[in-house]
Amino acid sequence: MESGAAEGPAPGRFPFPYAPYRIQEQFMEALYGALEAGRVGIFESPTGTGKSLSLICGALSWLRDWEEQRRQEEERLLALGAGGQDGLAPQQDTAGQPDWVTAFVHNKEERDRVNRLKDEHIRRKKREDSLEKIRHNVQLKYAAKRKRCEEDEAKRLLQLSKEALSQGAGEGILDQLDHNEEELILAEYESDDEKKVVSGLEEDDDDDLEEEHVTKIYYCSRTHSQLSQFVREVQKSPFGKDTRLVSLGSRQNLCVNEEVRRLGALQLINDRCMEMQKNKHEKKSDEENEGKKRRVSRTVCPFYSYEQMQFLRDEVLVEVKDIEQLVSLGRETKACPYYGSRFAIPAAQLVVLPYQMLLHEPTRNAAGIKLKDQVVIIDEAHNLIDTITCIHSAEVSGSQLCCAHSQLSQYMERYRKRLKAKNLMYIKQILYLLERFVAMLGGNVNQNPGCQAVSQTGTVLKSINDFLFESQTDNINLFKVQRYCEKSLISRKLFGFVERYGGPASAVKINKENQKLAGLQNFLLTLQQGSDKEGTPQSPPVEAEHDQLRTASPLMQIEGFLSALTNANQDGRVILNRQGTVGQSSLKFLLLNPAVHFAKVVEECRAVIIAGGTMQPVADFREQLLCCAGVDPARIVEFSCGHVIPPENILPIILCSGPSNQQLEFTYQTRDLPQMMDETGRILCNLCNVIPGGVVCFFPSYEYEKQVYGHWEKTGLLSRLSAKKKIFQEPKKANQVEQVLVEYAKCIKRCSQPGGQMTGALLLSVVGGKMSEGINFSDDLGRCVIMVGMPYPNIRSPELQEKMTWLDKTMPRAAGQAPSRVLIENLCMKAVNQSIGRAIRHQKDFASILLLDHRYARPAIFNKLPQWIRERTQVKPAFGSAFAELRK
Repeated sequence: MESGAAEGPAPGRFPFPYAPYRIQEQFMEALYGALEAGRVGIFESPTGTGKSLSLICGALSWLRDWEEQRRQEEERLLALGAGGQDGLAPQQDTAGQPDWVTAFVHNKEERDRVNRLKDEHIRRKKREDSLEKIRHNVQLKYAAKRKRCEEDEAKRLLQLSKEALSQGAGEGILDQLDHNEEELILAEYESDDEKKVVSGLEEDDDDDLEEEHVTKIYYCSRTHSQLSQFVREVQKSPFGKDTRLVSLGSRQNLCVNEEVRRLGALQLINDRCMEMQKNKHEKKSDEENEGKKRRVSRTVCPFYSYEQMQFLRDEVLVEVKDIEQLVSLGRETKACPYYGSRFAIPAAQLVVLPYQMLLHEPTRNAAGIKLKDQVVIIDEAHNLIDTITCIHSAEVSGSQLCCAHSQLSQYMERYRKRLKAKNLMYIKQILYLLERFVAMLGGNVNQNPGCQAVSQTGTVLKSINDFLFESQTDNINLFKVQRYCEKSLISRKLFGFVERYGGPASAVKINKENQKLAGLQNFLLTLQQGSDKEGTPQSPPVEAEHDQLRTASPLMQIEGFLSALTNANQDGRVILNRQGTVGQSSLKFLLLNPAVHFAKVVEECRAVIIAGGTMQPVADFREQLLCCAGVDPARIVEFSCGHVIPPENILPIILCSGPSNQQLEFTYQTRDLPQMMDETGRILCNLCNVIPGGVVCFFPSYEYEKQVYGHWEKTGLLSRLSAKKKIFQEPKKANQVEQVLVEYAKCIKRCSQPGGQMTGALLLSVVGGKMSEGINFSDDLGRCVIMVGMPYPNIRSPELQEKMTWLDKTMPRAAGQAPSRVLIENLCMKAVNQSIGRAIRHQKDFASILLLDHRYARPAIFNKLPQWIRERTQVKPAFGSAFAELRK
């Protein structure tokens, strides 16, 4: 890759005392130049080169220089405005106007711009003074803590007095239960117009919340643990003490209300939180109408206190905190970390968040994230295209559709007289959509989906328009239905209804009035039993609990499918998967063009940096994501680091044949041959004799790994392997991975002691499995990584075939190759590069990499290896010369 970013600052200008390598300075200079020039950059920096710290120092150095330039420019403009000089150019075209009109417009623009700068300067000074006061005045913290303790004590005494008064008054319990049922009634849906309401902000909010967003950096990564690790790096960096950083996360990670957290599922937590906010506003309006007797005692969140969230916001901005520290602070201050952290966004310099939150526009808007003229850094971005595709795709099963129809029908029948006309209209539209979707699968919503056999099985792909036309739903405005579901919280109301009357732990006994709901309970029980038969008999309690939650609230999943159907017709496909019964069949929306959802990010931002440890091959990012999003190729810059390890610390070998001169070609036609599996076993036996510590061997799939393992058992190769290294297999269940890794590490440590016959351990893993990403096989855990064959994706997959067809229609041919062929090769090599990158994890690490397939030597494939591996790779036609190199 070329390293031709815009010209960066002079070398050595970064306050980075930990940088022993020139590579990190090159990375920071290239990053600084890309941010300065407003580029869209694809940056690759292998693990062990200090990528996170380089991103911090390069980006924050640029941000400080940018803020200083802005401050100097503001001071110059303010001085010109104060002196009445003619130093500001008019923004409007006044050609052909009289001179006095031109002068008036010019002077008015000058005054307006100067006034805006003055207001912004005063606001910024006020904020900085406030944060500085909090930073150095410890007494303020103790005063706030003492005030919270007094308020908690007052609430406790009030609660005790209420309990004392309520003793002996048991006759009101039944009335209370009836009143609580009012929470299940949908509020009147006033209008179809989309109102601009900022979620979580009260009407009487302080002026501080209207603060303009300062220029900031949005740093995104994939997982919560990676974000926490990045925040710890910021804390250790030279910028750690005076950077205003805020960490964002989902309610599932940040909620401190135990009652809400117990719901478990993310969608349930979201809906319950929003309902509590709505209850707070309704409670406020009820208190204003003192003459009316309140019919309902609605639950409000005790942590949603604006005053306490302001305090939490200031604490977040004063000192860098990760999500765990933010949650602890929220519990201590009795303030909601989810909304308190959002209040801190405008004044923050660095916002840390999962990239799913930034890539999904509704979530981004709800969080108050404004990308205009900001900087976005997406780290661990090797699977960025897949992530965007998954976020905007959705799948619903026939069981979920039938279950949602049954629940919603029961709900409408029970509360028909209490619901307003517009609510009834939208509920009927949703019921009609569900009925037609089930009909498309060949079923009937009025029958048990588990008992309805599908006459024509198979998979059919349709365009969005064709699907809506054939299902006879093209006359329904899905945008309005989607907005109604979002605003009315109907899925939360329906879940509360099912939880009350449809679940085993019902709060109200079924009496004569609600006998008709017994059918719903039996139906849910039937669905649950059906799913239990299909699943594993001994599943963990947590998974069973989540399955029950998903079964009880299928409308939440269906809302995502309805939202996906609002995409443009050419950007996606609907997959009808008819299998066995209607309950087993499903509807899936597949997004084909992820660029449509990434375009707004690159359009609005000043600069976007897509970074990762292994980004090769980068053609997908450049062509499928950036060029399709309308990015000018001149704005795209690529940069790739070398590695900090010396050349002799890594030995990559492409092996073309085995010990018995059997050519290594693991295609679908040849890999199942006994001689191919035997040759693979011989290679491993020879390597395990000379390589100490751990050897990690990656297979293309779980099925092939199981097949080879069984063949080795029959031929006796497995016992020969076990004589030198203890064999471990990657488990399919995620909750067993940690245990296998611990045992694997213990075995290697035990075998490293002198005197033993065994030389370590052999771990049989799967490409794309639990151990091919995010796992560190550093030092003795991975002295050799072996890749068996080339893990091409399943080309028979209908989704992949449709993606290939779409690419061939929309993308130009590159170097004489069809875009579909390039896609297959890129998917394969991305998986390979991720897997072989598990070994070298720091500066002093060393390992060998063995690629078992002669096809790796082809130029088109070879050039897609990471540059730092490609430069040191040897192609060995025979096993003897390769084995000699490994023995050294």
